[in-house]
Amino acid sequence: MTKGMKLLLASTALMAAPVFAQQVPTALSKGPTVADPAKWPAAKSQGLVDPETEKFVTALMAKMTLEQKVGQMIQGDIASMKPEDLRKYPLGSILAGGNSPPLGADDRSPQQPWVDTARAFRAVAMENRPGNLRIPLIFGIDSVHGNANVIGAVVFPHNVGLGAANDPGLIRRIGEVTAIETAATGPEWAFGPTLAVPQDDRWGRAYEGYSEDPAIVAGLAGPMVEGLQGKAGSTRIQNGRVAASTKHFLGDGGTAGGVDQGDTQIGEEELVRIHAAGYPNAINAGTMTVMASFNSWNGAKMHGNKSLLTDVLKGRMGFQGFVVGDWNGHGQIPGCTNTDCAQTFNAGLDMAMAPDSWKGLFESTVRHVRDGTIPMSRIDDAVRRILRVKVKLGLFDAARPVEGKAGVLGSPEHRAVAREAVAKSLVLLKNSGVLPVKASAKVLVAGPGADSMMLQTGGWTLSWQGDANGNELFPNGETIYSGIKKAVEAGGGTATLSADGSFTAKPDVAIVVFGEQPYAEMRGDIRTLEFQPGDKQALALLKKLKAAGVPVVSVFLSGRPLWVNPELNASDAFVAAWLPGSEGAGVADVIVGDAAGKPRRDFHGKLSFSWPKTAAQFTLNKGKPGYDPLFALGYGLTYAKGGTVAALSEEAGVDPSLANTSTFFAKGTAPAPWRIVTEGKIDRATVDGPQTQEGGQQFAWSGPGTLSIQGMALDLSRETNADLSLQISYKLDQVAAGPVKLTMLGGANKGAIDAASLFTGAVGQWRTAKILLKCYQSNGVDVSKVSAPFAVEASGPLRFAIADVRIVSDPNGSTCPGAK
Repeated sequence: MTKGMKLLLASTALMAAPVFAQQVPTALSKGPTVADPAKWPAAKSQGLVDPETEKFVTALMAKMTLEQKVGQMIQGDIASMKPEDLRKYPLGSILAGGNSPPLGADDRSPQQPWVDTARAFRAVAMENRPGNLRIPLIFGIDSVHGNANVIGAVVFPHNVGLGAANDPGLIRRIGEVTAIETAATGPEWAFGPTLAVPQDDRWGRAYEGYSEDPAIVAGLAGPMVEGLQGKAGSTRIQNGRVAASTKHFLGDGGTAGGVDQGDTQIGEEELVRIHAAGYPNAINAGTMTVMASFNSWNGAKMHGNKSLLTDVLKGRMGFQGFVVGDWNGHGQIPGCTNTDCAQTFNAGLDMAMAPDSWKGLFESTVRHVRDGTIPMSRIDDAVRRILRVKVKLGLFDAARPVEGKAGVLGSPEHRAVAREAVAKSLVLLKNSGVLPVKASAKVLVAGPGADSMMLQTGGWTLSWQGDANGNELFPNGETIYSGIKKAVEAGGGTATLSADGSFTAKPDVAIVVFGEQPYAEMRGDIRTLEFQPGDKQALALLKKLKAAGVPVVSVFLSGRPLWVNPELNASDAFVAAWLPGSEGAGVADVIVGDAAGKPRRDFHGKLSFSWPKTAAQFTLNKGKPGYDPLFALGYGLTYAKGGTVAALSEEAGVDPSLANTSTFFAKGTAPAPWRIVTEGKIDRATVDGPQTQEGGQQFAWSGPGTLSIQGMALDLSRETNADLSLQISYKLDQVAAGPVKLTMLGGANKGAIDAASLFTGAVGQWRTAKILLKCYQSNGVDVSKVSAPFAVEASGPLRFAIADVRIVSDPNGSTCPGAK
């Protein structure tokens, strides 16, 4: 949620010497910030406006107080409010953010706690009490690849894979399954589909986009909206449909340097041609809501851009639903705060997503209407749009037969759709005759992703960032290894799981599954397209198997195309499997043939993103000058039309060390570009970590001193606003005898956290502390200018060891030491 950052683009050509894109403040570009509606395509909302609905809404609005109207325009998060709050604050909507748990339960919960939560909030909103108009809530949730927030739900491939499949009929069926599985758990509103057209693959949300090609995005937008909502004009929630929210309007995939929530510095023609491509079709399909984007356009924040939200979207494009904001996105407008922003409503936002700021925003907005800052006509327009959607969605109707129904989540029929989607999304990049694998063969299945639901489902799965998800949390899913094992054994062969690739009897072939660790927005932003820069574990595994004379099939799990030339060279076959979701058997359906080695199903997927030839080809998009990919947009081999790949250059063209912006200590050292610095009376020694020999370092204070981990300059503003935390794995060996402060260095930092509580108690045991970055900020640290993200100040004596220091996402498990 930083205000204006970008990465200077390195050359997209193959470079002789490694270079790197540095992060620097953005200067506002000289391009336009006010749109000309005449340059935009026309569209028209279908099925939202009719005389009966408008008559009902008009009559209801005549009974509403100002407070009730403003309440409809505010959305609060279930983690920051209670159902009884609705008696005083008549909010019109609630949401469950990526890490927000249902009431009284864990954020990783099955169906019933979610149903109970929806009913608890709904019951208060619909109470028959004096003065309550009983206007139903609309409950939104990030069902971005299935209802993946809920244990037991089907998890579909992320959009990057669905773009490779490029099957509108399949997309429609995926929308239908997502809708019914979402409605079955209580919410009536899915925050999707994402219609971003990613232009820089370093962007951490690239996998939420179908393609770099606006034509592919445009072709899939309508079918997904129709799948979620049903045919325009016929939607009712009791039929197992939900409202769609096409997002993020506009230009989120075009930010300079691929920085999430950054500045899209382009002309209006390019904004229209590329980034608006999906919206006319979505609007024509009847999308009920559109979500405003965090990003700026040439320095102007989208949440405050009246020319785009009102004049273009509602005017030229004829959108008649309502515009919802993103997570406190209104607070990023100059002159606004999270709790006070008349500008966003005047610009055309109809409902502000104010997860933890809802109360203050409600109160300030009422004041702004009373003093004339926000015209009553703007309030009435917003409320009409919101109530219109609620009527057309069927929220005023009582029947909800799908909600709470057993057997809906993860049903065999739904899993079959997801399995088909996996199979169709796979893209074959290389095959030197090793595929398909004979089902009668002796198969070794190796790699960290072989038996990991976490790696194959990725971000926005059970939690915001999608990490720390064990296989047991997917009772209706199947890992890639499990699918391969069943397919091979059905043909008379054997499949053995060995994560490290070790074996006793030499296999006929090895299938190695590896890829990116899970991530979502912000934490997913990267600075180089090189896979595993500086830590080539997967490559070492591939080379080990090749050296043993074992043919190798690589199955690569990623949210974007990455530079994997060394891994391609070390593989006999290479399959881009993207983030396939919960149905790993879909991989086996294509790569494992019958007992004789004949294909059971051919490859279907084609690249919807160009594949880089170097790690510096950040903005490699078809039609751009100098387009020179390794594999072009639309590339994809099949069994019917095969091919192989010649030996590739293994010069990345980018300094790999500067890619590391979130791991500050691991495996016994501070990985580049970070380094440990001690000042004062501190002794240092290598010690064993909790799981690794010599995996930690101990620091002993005999007097005043400061320990810090220093490196590049970081702006952690976005991470702070998003409730990310600094995680420290440490072992106390001598209790602190005096004050201990945690701080960050850089800029004009003058603040520190009283961390004495972390350095008392039992000694000799490894502990983990997760400290919200907001704690640093509230204690006076300038999180926008950080050169040392970890620093400990103590007077001594004190002795402790660290084994791991990194930024993580776990707001429910994080604390603020010393907070009163």
